[in-house]
Amino acid sequence: QVQFVESGGGLVQPGGSLRLSCAASGVTLEYYTIGWFRQAPGKEREGVSCISGSDGTTYYADSVKGRFTISRDNAENTVYLQMNSLKPEDTAVYYCAADIGIPCSLLVRESFGSWGQGTQVIVSS
Repeated sequence: QVQFVESGGGLVQPGGSLRLSCAASGVTLEYYTIGWFRQAPGKEREGVSCISGSDGTTYYADSVKGRFTISRDNAENTVYLQMNSLKPEDTAVYYCAADIGIPCSLLVRESFGSWGQGTQVIVSS
């Protein structure tokens, strides 16, 4: 059974850091393009970062560029999203999504067929 499980969310003060994990089971993650999305209450789900399965190319939305870093640990079959300098506007449920052959230029919800259950991130003082 293919499964993607996010973890690492929580409550953090503005300026703080969190590291989200997306652990895969039933598949070899290195062959997949992994996207991180987030959805705040009342807002559309938006793509924030992506790592390509074909060549490891990374992508960041302008809103997180310079603060978030996506990485892949093939031995752990896990993709990470390191989030630094967090802001209240980063508050959302964060989801990882996966599919094969998707370029990171197509970081939209409709491009990805497999999703995790989400992990809540709250940035508040």
